[in-house]
Amino acid sequence: MGILDFKDDESLGKIIAVDTATVTVRVDELERLKRIQVNRLTAIRSSKAGQHLIGIVSRITRKAGNETTINEAEEDPEATLPENNLVRLALIGTLVDKEGLKRNVFKRTLETVPEIDADCFSLEGQRLTDFMQVISQVSGDGPQLDLGRYALDEEARALLNGNRLFQRHAVVVGSTGSGKSYTTARLLDQIAELPQANVILFDIHGEYQTLDGDEFRHLRVAGPGDIGQDRGLTDGVLHLPFWLLGYEALVSLFVDRSDQNAPNQAMLMTRCITDAKRAMLNPELHADILANFTIDSPVPFNIDNVYAELARLNQEMVQGARGDKQGPYFDKLSRLIARFEAKRNDRRLGFIFQPPNSCMVMGWLSQVTDLLIGGRGSQIDGKGGIKIINFSEVPSDILPLMVSLIARLIFTISQWTLPENRHPIALFCDEAHLYIPERASSESADEISVGIFERIAKEGRKYGVGLVVISQRPSEVNRTVLSQCNNVIAMRLTNGDDQSVIKRLLPDSLGGFGDLLPVLDIGEALVVGDASLLPTRVIVSAPRFKPNSATVDFWDRWRDAEPVTGTEDAVLSWRRQSNH
Repeated sequence: MGILDFKDDESLGKIIAVDTATVTVRVDELERLKRIQVNRLTAIRSSKAGQHLIGIVSRITRKAGNETTINEAEEDPEATLPENNLVRLALIGTLVDKEGLKRNVFKRTLETVPEIDADCFSLEGQRLTDFMQVISQVSGDGPQLDLGRYALDEEARALLNGNRLFQRHAVVVGSTGSGKSYTTARLLDQIAELPQANVILFDIHGEYQTLDGDEFRHLRVAGPGDIGQDRGLTDGVLHLPFWLLGYEALVSLFVDRSDQNAPNQAMLMTRCITDAKRAMLNPELHADILANFTIDSPVPFNIDNVYAELARLNQEMVQGARGDKQGPYFDKLSRLIARFEAKRNDRRLGFIFQPPNSCMVMGWLSQVTDLLIGGRGSQIDGKGGIKIINFSEVPSDILPLMVSLIARLIFTISQWTLPENRHPIALFCDEAHLYIPERASSESADEISVGIFERIAKEGRKYGVGLVVISQRPSEVNRTVLSQCNNVIAMRLTNGDDQSVIKRLLPDSLGGFGDLLPVLDIGEALVVGDASLLPTRVIVSAPRFKPNSATVDFWDRWRDAEPVTGTEDAVLSWRRQSNH
């Protein structure tokens, strides 16, 4: 016997209207109407024996009379129904008593359509607990990721399908202080338990440095204090040398698009860099590379030679009919050279233009990609399947360029890896609105970054690259990227624009769920999508290691007897441009 063994006299009411995935129930007894609540679960007897359709209450109506205006009828079809007490349900799936050898199987499909006058029952008490246990025990076709407990029944675990969560991308959103970082740390906790875990987290503010253990590997983009210290990957310091940059990134760094000579500058810079890369390759050893060579080929080159060649062209004199005359590019590259020199000497950009010698050899790229793309089991020390990259010392004006550089590196390597050798990897994009913005100015670093992440969102699944977009301002995140995220984990959102964006990501039948966003508690999430069997509220469980993003208790700190100050150290760090 199934868990939903309802008797006829327990019926909440009968179906009087059916519209695709929504139904309307007439409730005859006022006391039963009072007990039902919005967002609670109901069960409807199916026309197939041994099946119940599961629905969520989206609206409850009690009318005082039967008079209805024309305008009311147009706005709400239910207004024309003669019954006084109505409950609207959004259908979400089917509970089958027995399927093969399995009992009590829940499916996210509607195998039948509700019949008019079919009985509807409210899921309460022990039946609700039993149903939530069924939801928790369903293994589906992927690993179980334990996010927390269902708000409907805190005894039942809220499990997500790990395959579908990352195959079809996910978005984690929430206002400041709602528990967004807390939820991210919980997801990483669950992934960390897997022996071949493979994740890269873009840690923009350094708040995930508290995550500790063999499962985690912490890297930080080199700051000014690391320049000239010969620190590398073994020290947890990551350089992103200039020769990794693609054509668009190089142009955005060095060429001022407003300059009337910008086309010539871009063309000459391309030619000089291409020549410098060719000069580093041995025609005998690298014939296969030279045969298909482009400016985007990741080959180290001598940037001093590029600067010298540009300077020569800028001052070049050529033979004319009456003696020497100015060359075709005389004094047309001055602004390019000035920007080139300023960028090279800026210590904030030392991780790009002043890398250690170890980063300037062909073999370095294989080392860094092995570290970043390899799962925990393939790491030399067997540690660090979850790579947390700290970008806190990267200047904000080039942050989009640097984050997207790593994303492009991951995606490109995955593309060129044979399918049988690909190991899937998930990119956790914390504070995504900073480098995947909705409004990216043309020909800027933002536009380059958006283009890369849009491509990953559209094509990453085919190459084993998943995205988890994390932001406190979803309205400022690129719409194309968000539209590709088929899983939503939404914490409390108070801004109307942000709520609207998330509501548009929800299925039409669950549109009312979006109204819960401003009233969710801290640490409570609305979970909807392919990875979740049941679209509902979830109380997120505490992670092992809490991120360093806890809200400061102003009043309590102001009441402390002992003062706390660190301004002297802060000033020193500011001057050194490093906390290390």
